[in-house]
Amino acid sequence: MIVAISVLVVFLSLPYWLPRAVVALRVWIFARVNGAEGITVPGGRLGPSRFMELYSHPAANGRSKGAALSDLFWYWLSPGPELHQEHLEPGPRYEEVARCTRRILRMPSRRADDLAVRSVEAALPGQSGLVRLRDLVMPVWADLYYRVIFGRECPEQVRRMIVANADDVVTALKCSGLRHMRRRLRLTDHLESVLDEVPHELPGPFSRRERALYLHGTFFTTAVVQSSEATAHVLMMLARHQEIQEQAVTDEKLLAHVIEETFRIFPLFGIAHRVTSADITLDDPTIPVIPAGSVLCFDYLRYQRSGYHDPDTFDPWREERPTYIPFGVAANRPCPAWHLAPLTVQGVVRELLGRYAFATSAGHTRSLPNRGPCLVTPRAASPSRPRPALMAAMRVRDRWEDVGRSVVQLFLGTFMVWHARRLRLCARYFAAEESRAQPAG
Repeated sequence: MIVAISVLVVFLSLPYWLPRAVVALRVWIFARVNGAEGITVPGGRLGPSRFMELYSHPAANGRSKGAALSDLFWYWLSPGPELHQEHLEPGPRYEEVARCTRRILRMPSRRADDLAVRSVEAALPGQSGLVRLRDLVMPVWADLYYRVIFGRECPEQVRRMIVANADDVVTALKCSGLRHMRRRLRLTDHLESVLDEVPHELPGPFSRRERALYLHGTFFTTAVVQSSEATAHVLMMLARHQEIQEQAVTDEKLLAHVIEETFRIFPLFGIAHRVTSADITLDDPTIPVIPAGSVLCFDYLRYQRSGYHDPDTFDPWREERPTYIPFGVAANRPCPAWHLAPLTVQGVVRELLGRYAFATSAGHTRSLPNRGPCLVTPRAASPSRPRPALMAAMRVRDRWEDVGRSVVQLFLGTFMVWHARRLRLCARYFAAEESRAQPAG
């Protein structure tokens, strides 16, 4: 009897300790397989006050070459990481791509808002009940960025293709599923076939296939994935704070603050790494020189919680944001969507709030592996407050899903880290580049 009771207690307690234990084990395996590298900022002597100084330093401009971490990111983002603005090394190719991306994303605020409205009207699935927020909004962002690139509404078949690719990338990034390269290559083939219909000037040095991969990686992978994740985070926050949600339906200024506070607590990048191209000497003699070739790992989560009173509390009425850089810094490799992304996220969320009420009791973490379970009710139906029993059932289900999901992430994450290290996509690319650059004989 005692053994049976003990087994039952352990089983019932699984949701409260197993996922955390598995995450710790995954971190250990990652370090063992991928190699422990990098100088974390903030960390040790490099406190939060040094974050901006190092992040904007001109020598902290390398992105891929020389970092073992890059093999893993290239593995998840392929095909085409060698053409992706986020992974290009500094130089003429990076400057050309960055100019092109900024040119495409540059638009008046009114047009950005109009894109959000039109895309919600055209691509919102219209479903209600218990949904996954990331899945709900991803077709909207696929349509929006198709309009940005092609200047017209996205055909349903193409929208499904874009969503399949984006979902595959983000699912692999979260180690919840393996990559499916056919989904990704199918999108690349389609983009190459319709390249002549793009009304924008694309990067000059690229071949036709490379231009298709540029569009694929920058807009139909990164932009769609990150915008979907951002929207899901904001809606999860509003679903957890019903009073703020009701005010935000009609208060655009409050909604903007909600988005800023959500990005502060749940930055889309947990850690961004940079490789130093030269020695970095700080003005503090107690801090050693950071040599060229070092990998700096900028911890957004820790930095954006420094300098705040009660930093883990969601408070959209905060008056000051001493440490807040959701889109990087203008001085060094800024995010090209720094202007467009907040406007379109606010427009999409505003349109969704006008149509639906949101409620959730599911877990909410930065990585959002559960894709944002939420009860969605049409506002036209005059929704009442969600029943406590329903919210309790959602929470229990999410906790037990997390048990199974954490085990899946452990095995798939371990396999993908090992496979990425075995393929060495980034290291082999730069080795081949150096080999071609050497004179014959």
